Amino acid sequence: MTEQTADRRVVTNMSLSLDGHYAAPDNPVDMSWVMPYAVTDVARDHLTSLWEPATTALLGRVNAEGFLGFWPTVIGMEGADPRDEAFAKWLVETDKVVLSSTLGDAPWERTAIVDKPTAEAVADLKSTGGGDILVLSSASVIKALLAADMVDRLALTVFPLFLGGGPRLFDDGLPAGKWELAAQTAGEHGTLSLVYDRIR
Repeated sequence: MTEQTADRRVVTNMSLSLDGHYAAPDNPVDMSWVMPYAVTDVARDHLTSLWEPATTALLGRVNAEGFLGFWPTVIGMEGADPRDEAFAKWLVETDKVVLSSTLGDAPWERTAIVDKPTAEAVADLKSTGGGDILVLSSASVIKALLAADMVDRLALTVFPLFLGGGPRLFDDGLPAGKWELAAQTAGEHGTLSLVYDRIR
């Protein structure tokens, strides 16, 4: 791997069930199991702490369509939590990079479509100036970055339920390495937020 020329951190965020899955086995795009926990103070404050130092959002195509189809509608929504609205505004206004081999022109403002391997795209981003590069729940992107040992900060929200199967975030064969616990919070419904920094 080439030497990094900038100090931009790659920060990944993912929700996991207690038995280690990020999606249900029968319907991977159904995230209804997350919703009771995603609206807790722990989850909202966790996300706020991640996006505030970030200046780039990095997403896969499927996640981009979900995030950018939903979050802009929160802006100005009656009764919206201020933290949700602040995140929505950040997501609309920040630079976004969507990794896709099928999208042509970006249907969203301030968005670049990049068709190259994840590690290569992130190396390009790290060579430019700016704040954190935040990967928002895009499992394929996070898995590729973990495999390439390019994650600097690993953020997880763990929800106290078993999905009983489904895809896992941590595949066998990942590079061995140590992590340091940077933050931990437990709260409503047993929601747990964990933030680990890679020790290099």
